[in-house]
Amino acid sequence: MSVALVIVSHSSQLAAGVVELAAQMAPNVTLLAAGGTDDGGIGTSLDKVMSALESAGTGDGVVVLADLGSAVMTAESALEFLGNPADILLADAPLVEGAVAAAVTAQGGAALAVVVKAAETALQPAAAALPAAAQPVPSAGSAGAVTALLKLINPMGLHARPAAVLAGELGALDVEIEINGVDGQSVMMLMTLGAGQGTELAVSATGPDAERAVDLVRKEVENGFGEL
Repeated sequence: MSVALVIVSHSSQLAAGVVELAAQMAPNVTLLAAGGTDDGGIGTSLDKVMSALESAGTGDGVVVLADLGSAVMTAESALEFLGNPADILLADAPLVEGAVAAAVTAQGGAALAVVVKAAETALQPAAAALPAAAQPVPSAGSAGAVTALLKLINPMGLHARPAAVLAGELGALDVEIEINGVDGQSVMMLMTLGAGQGTELAVSATGPDAERAVDLVRKEVENGFGEL
């Protein structure tokens, strides 16, 4: 079981597309689309949203993401009708990036609050990370840090699927880990690296699972993320 996601959009195709994209990176997470009006037009449907929320109940909580303003209002209305349950939270997050970040985090078994935070912080550090994108960043030299310098060998490099694999697996560990200066537990941050084949990854980890985390990254990189 894991936290589920409900995607609310003015477009049924957009909601379905976001679900399709997120599902590629989080196959075990329940993802439900609630897009468009009841007759298939552009708009939002309170009945669709409530139906999705009721279907999404997994016991571990539900995160709702919505696109434009009135979609947020519809989602808020649905929550009010349900009595604003504590285990269903509306995230203030960008729809696509937030859904991907939340889904990958949920795939790793994170709790509801952590999944919401992943969605809401999906883009916050991205702008700062972009200029140094594919360049290895030297470790800050934290005392006791476990480090490694690894080279990507798979043809597509650290694209969406490998980034999701790393973020999901690392997210389940008790570790603080940076890869080329960004949070290794954030799929969105890893994707901003734009790291292609041949890029060197500077990995630095601290915490109880530091060695395990670095070994995990090394194994995935050396195996080409199963793409060789």
